[in-house]
Amino acid sequence: MPDAMTADLQRRMDSAIEALQREFSGLRTGRASSHLLDKVVVKAYGSDMPINQVGNVNVPEPRMISVQVWDRGLVIAVEKAIREAGLGLNPVTDGQLVRIPIPELSQERRQELTKIAHKYAEQARVAVRNVRREGMEALKKMEKDGKISQDDHRHRSDEVQKMTDGHIKKVDEALAQKEKEIMQV
Repeated sequence: MPDAMTADLQRRMDSAIEALQREFSGLRTGRASSHLLDKVVVKAYGSDMPINQVGNVNVPEPRMISVQVWDRGLVIAVEKAIREAGLGLNPVTDGQLVRIPIPELSQERRQELTKIAHKYAEQARVAVRNVRREGMEALKKMEKDGKISQDDHRHRSDEVQKMTDGHIKKVDEALAQKEKEIMQV
């Protein structure tokens, strides 16, 4: 397989794993993490801005996130954005500081989060398999056009399959780690 094609397939499969890691970072595990607020968008200055562009996001203790808002006029907008983000968090305002206590997770909520993690993992597996399918189709076309021999096609197909298997294994490992993290009391 041309090295450019292998590198492209590798890069695209790696990006599916990276997307999965980003999705997992937004799943709440009962511990505070500044990444929990990554998807929170605040209406500020006539546009939507990520929360980290209107204040400092910190984790002062294991079950608390704080946002030090830079502009006093945006404190209410930040509080509202956190409430409406669908994270199940209830911010408390203290001047320009917004404190967000992280509640204990119930067993039902842990199971829900595990299901969501499984859904994210399946999406990543599908993305990896789609890259594999496109790579295999490109190989068939190259053989049909006479650019590679049948033996090359078989050898390179095996390479693509090994690459796919490795990435699927990484997805499964990431899922197992996240499940362990979620179910940890």
